[in-house]
This record gives sequence, C-alpha cells and structure tokens, in this order.
Amino acid sequence: MKDNVRTVRSIMQRLLPYLSLLLSFAAISGCGYTLGTPMVPGVRTVHVAVFKSDSFRRNLDYLLTEAVQKEVRTRSGYRLDEAETADTILRGKIIEIRKNPLVENRNDDPREVQLMVGAEVSWIDRRSGQILQQQTFPLGPELTQHSSNVSFAPEVGQSLATAQQESATRLAARIVDLMEAQW
Repeated sequence: MKDNVRTVRSIMQRLLPYLSLLLSFAAISGCGYTLGTPMVPGVRTVHVAVFKSDSFRRNLDYLLTEAVQKEVRTRSGYRLDEAETADTILRGKIIEIRKNPLVENRNDDPREVQLMVGAEVSWIDRRSGQILQQQTFPLGPELTQHSSNVSFAPEVGQSLATAQQESATRLAARIVDLMEAQW
C-alpha cells in the first residue's frame, strides 16, 4: 500500500510543473493578452515616404518624416524598408501650419506663440493596394487635440525650430498609434 502511495506521489510531483504551466498558458491565452505592440496580421515592413507639404515653412516635412520613422523603429513591431520591398507604405501630407501669438507685450511683440500642424495620412498595403488606415489630423478650435499643438516663448530662448521639432514628434506619435491593430 505504501508503495502505491509513493508511486502516485512521485507521479504527481513530476506532473505538477507541467500542469501548472498548462494552466498558466490557458489562462493567459484565454484572456486575450498579447506580448508587444498589436500588429496588423501579415504586415511586417513599412516604408515611410517623405511627407508632402505646400507650406512655405521649410524642413517641417523632413522633420515629420524622420520623427515618424523614429517612432516606427522604437514603438512598433514593424521594420522600416525600401518602397519596392516593403509590405506597406505610409504616405502623408502636411495640410496646414499655423503660428498664432498667445500672449503679446505692450509693443505687440509675441511673448508666447502657438504652433499647430495638421496632416493627412494614408497607410496602404503595397501588395493589394488596400488602404489599411486613413486619417486626417485637422486644425480648428474643436479639433486641436487631434493635431499637433505646441506653444513656445521666444523671450526665454525657445525658438520656432524647437517648436517644430516638438510638434513633429507629437504628431508622429499620433500617426504611429494608427498603425496598431485594433483590439
């Protein structure tokens, strides 16, 4: 009788780690958890084309393109690739840039300035031509939370260049958010 109890106990001790691993796996997979950033199925690479702009403000299109590429590399699971070999292409156009004074001194010199950048973005599957995502980040009083909105103060050493860089970084983060798969 004691031998039977020892045999059962020995079998249970050997199976316990496997059983707990199996239960853990079942619990995690059943709850919908995923590891990493949720990606669109079948898409592994993306080409970020240089953003187009009709604005007279120079280099903001290149700043935004570089910021989007950096966000894709650091935050998403997608790999950057050339246009000819990438699974998808991300295209965009800067549709509006506004620079408004928020606070002026008595000589009407701006003490604090607001820079807003709006863009249109299309994420296209190069293989099928299907549009995966399309979004406009417009400007306007009710829609400023969807665009990139940065304020800067020239009197304390902040410049339009630093505001443009910050604006491009914020808008790039919103654009890369679009590339995540829906839950």
